[in-house]
Amino acid sequence: MEVHQVRYFLAVCETLNFTRAAENCNVSQPALTRAVHKLEEELGGLLLRRENNLTHLTDFGRLVRPHLEQMIADAEAAKSTAKRFLQMDNAPINLGVMCSVGPIRFMSFLAEFHTTHPGCDVTLVEGVPGRLAELLLDGALDLAVMAQPEAFSHRLEVRALYHERFCVAFPMGHRFREKNRVRVTDVAGETYLARINCEYQDYLNERCREQGFAPRIGFRSEREDWIQTMVAAGFGICFIPEFSPTIPGVLTRIVAEPEVVREVSLVSIAGRRFSPAVAAFARAIRGYRWPEARDPPP
Repeated sequence: MEVHQVRYFLAVCETLNFTRAAENCNVSQPALTRAVHKLEEELGGLLLRRENNLTHLTDFGRLVRPHLEQMIADAEAAKSTAKRFLQMDNAPINLGVMCSVGPIRFMSFLAEFHTTHPGCDVTLVEGVPGRLAELLLDGALDLAVMAQPEAFSHRLEVRALYHERFCVAFPMGHRFREKNRVRVTDVAGETYLARINCEYQDYLNERCREQGFAPRIGFRSEREDWIQTMVAAGFGICFIPEFSPTIPGVLTRIVAEPEVVREVSLVSIAGRRFSPAVAAFARAIRGYRWPEARDPPP
């Protein structure tokens, strides 16, 4: 069964006249008649009865007509959806973003992309790198922005976006305020507040052990706002990426000796073809000029 056969039959249903139906479909009457006969053969029964100059629907024709009309409606809807998708009108983009990526730094890029591609519908999904990688491999995400100290799976394509140093966050009045940078050894003896979703937590702990001490953990939390609120309240200090937004009462200094830097990357499935909208997003984010980092003021 072909779509044009169904269209020709429905045209005859509307006009009950083969000649006018052929004119409306912009085909010859013999071509329309052959298509309707072919449809009848495929469905296994007469759809139309021609008596002298009159054309009528058979009982079988009346029975299948609503189904064929729905078939054409579905085909038109599919074409319309495909056209909007290819023209990036209401085109979905499912983007994974690592929990520790600062939203303020990302807003300028998203605003610029939305201005140039207003028809794209971007859904942001937050998660830790391992979970985001799973969602990418399962097809639930198109792209992900993330970082991790170890190498990514060979199944993933990784494009570096920017580099970001780690800082020590501390409360007002803390001794670190007098420093331009904080050495890892300076953290020894401080109460450490652990950010559970930080992908560099084990890496940072290892840097501390290399300097001869283990962090003394006072509290752990998955929530960045809780950790920063505890820092501001004087419960302890923590390591955070330099582009993380901080609440009032929290100051930061760059970590030094050794400096800890992460590479934030755009990650996708190697070899997977992108939709036009996802391809446009990938081009835009790879070409975006991220603002340069600056040391916090004293």
